[in-house]
Amino acid sequence: MTATTTEPTLFEIPGESPAVNLPDAPTARLLLPAGAPHDEWLAVRREGIGGSDVAGILGLGGKYTGPRHVFEEKHGRPTFKDSEYAEVGREIEGFIAHLFSKRSGVGVAEAPGTLVHLARPWMRVNVDRYTFERPGPASGLLECKNRSEYQADQWEDGAVPDAPAIQCHWGMAVGGWDHGFVAALVGGNKLRWSRLERDEEMIEYLVDYCGKWFERHVVEGIEPPPDGLEATSNLLAKLWSVKAETIAEIDVAKAKELRAKHAEVKAREKALKEELRLVENEMKLLTGESETVKASGKQAWTWKANGTFASKKFAEAHPELVEKYTHMTPALDVDRLKAEEPDIYAQFRARKLHVPAKGI
Repeated sequence: MTATTTEPTLFEIPGESPAVNLPDAPTARLLLPAGAPHDEWLAVRREGIGGSDVAGILGLGGKYTGPRHVFEEKHGRPTFKDSEYAEVGREIEGFIAHLFSKRSGVGVAEAPGTLVHLARPWMRVNVDRYTFERPGPASGLLECKNRSEYQADQWEDGAVPDAPAIQCHWGMAVGGWDHGFVAALVGGNKLRWSRLERDEEMIEYLVDYCGKWFERHVVEGIEPPPDGLEATSNLLAKLWSVKAETIAEIDVAKAKELRAKHAEVKAREKALKEELRLVENEMKLLTGESETVKASGKQAWTWKANGTFASKKFAEAHPELVEKYTHMTPALDVDRLKAEEPDIYAQFRARKLHVPAKGI
């Protein structure tokens, strides 16, 4: 949805500001105030499913979070290390909310803290802002996002990516509102926002799926099954400290099954790569010396000289320029570290799965 230029006036309760006089959500109560100590907040977070957990549980957390991440965190093994990007996102949340209110004409106010559903105490949420489209109680919620310019196409024409949309629906499920907003500051200078209406079928699915997941994997403590998410691969690579020379014994039939699947998938991967290369080569032949290919006046694809610089070919073709454009940069002596501090070196070495060609 394209932002409007309406200059709003926040709805105010006579003599008070909405920010300090917030009503409860229709189907939730305040579980923990916003100013509570961080360790209390973490404990409350572990005891239920929050808005940021739902996308991970559903496998929609991209390369950052998946079901295994949520499982580990609920059992007191945090998997998320705060980043500068996340910190900046929190710091500018107020600005995004202010800009959304200014552009949309919808009043906003800070939420009081962690909300918990009245009938299902495992359902929890921390909404970024309450929204006020009329005088009186909050009429909805607002989720604020800080997104890279590389994700701009995901927010065009009123679109909202799956993960933030799911988070907004979860807020509606917990709080009982009939609509919510998602606003994103894209590339640091473009506000994109959209209104999402309550979808009872969606909410019923989320509550059912997440409720069963919570009971099985949090209450009963059963590990979630493996999945093919990039986020899970990244997590498994650093989940355990490797014990050198140790061996894990598994059933022979299971080992043969997994090896057969691995070989089959690798073969299909190779075939798909060749098929993709065939299509791309045909596209390159049609492009020839041009940079851009159009069909009916619209861009079909490009083939530009914007890839990796060929340093070796450059050095062979222009040896007289090599010295001029070569400079020394500090580099970590990994070989020396490995020789002198083998234990520390081992802690930071990535794990690589190797499946030998010879069968069992």
